Amino acid sequence: MAIFSVPNIQVKGVSAAVPKQVEDNKDFELLTENERALFISTVGIRYRRVAPTGLTASDLCQSAAEKLLADLNWNREDVKILVFITQTPDYIIPNTSSLLQHKLGLSKNCIAFDVNLGCSGYVYGLSIVGSLLQNMPGGKALLLVGDISTTTISMQDKSTAPLFSDAGTATALEFSAGSEIHFNIQTDGKEFDDIIIPGGAYRNGFNEKQLAYTEYAKGISRNDLHMKLDGIKIFNFGLREVAPNIETLLSEKNIEKEDIDYFVFHQANLLMLESIRKKLKVASEKVPYSLHDYGNTSSATIPLTMVANLNGELKSGKLKLLLSGFGVGLSWGSAYLETENIICPQLIEI
Repeated sequence: MAIFSVPNIQVKGVSAAVPKQVEDNKDFELLTENERALFISTVGIRYRRVAPTGLTASDLCQSAAEKLLADLNWNREDVKILVFITQTPDYIIPNTSSLLQHKLGLSKNCIAFDVNLGCSGYVYGLSIVGSLLQNMPGGKALLLVGDISTTTISMQDKSTAPLFSDAGTATALEFSAGSEIHFNIQTDGKEFDDIIIPGGAYRNGFNEKQLAYTEYAKGISRNDLHMKLDGIKIFNFGLREVAPNIETLLSEKNIEKEDIDYFVFHQANLLMLESIRKKLKVASEKVPYSLHDYGNTSSATIPLTMVANLNGELKSGKLKLLLSGFGVGLSWGSAYLETENIICPQLIEI
């Protein structure tokens, strides 16, 4: 386990943007009416936000960042780091963070790079940005995290299509003496193919055969450019790894579970999350869920949940938060941080 702390770093604001287009899983035709009701009650996802053609993850993150920068009243010249975490970049090359640096009007003295991570990406991103920023007294940074996962799934695949949704988020971090964020981060590449898009990149290249659909079971058809998700293995992975990861972090850093105000999980599956919550013996009112209204937005679920569910609390007081992300890679991790009266604009719709 990689257990470590990043000193002198504080989150100053969080914002999020989602597409206006809403799809309702009660209308999902690959499932029967009874299956839809069971899916919504157990998996927990009723509505999903779907980006129209031409709207990218970087567009959503840019909108979130523009609003956050304005509300913070930051001088853009002071932003020294921009990290964009996504698995749906604008291009294979160049890195999308360079485009965002330019579009946001940031200085040429700003470090900018992309990170290819999904469900654990927000926790990883906080550790990356914080580690860089702690060496820049007076510095400011933007962590932009988002995906348009609906572009990666087959609408003929009932194992993925009702799950995924689109969103982009922005988190502002600042050098702040005396503050600290604690992390426990893990990886298991042995299970890499439990969530995978097998075609289209450089291991298997691209050819026209990858466009052909294969029916794997009734209601599950996709091609090699679509995401494959082994739901049972991922469910078992979450139950096996997430609670011990959190408990180890709290134990190693002498943090009392009872003192934490909210546990914000990656919004994967309600049944899985409730099982993790019960393993941890955490009260239900301390675990907010946004997946009913916004689905699984991959890397963006944690900050989106903060904006959608904890907006008032974040803006008006001190909070102790435990964040936990887990999934594709396989990778997972948790972070403990404290916030105070941070900027948190209302959710943006594009």
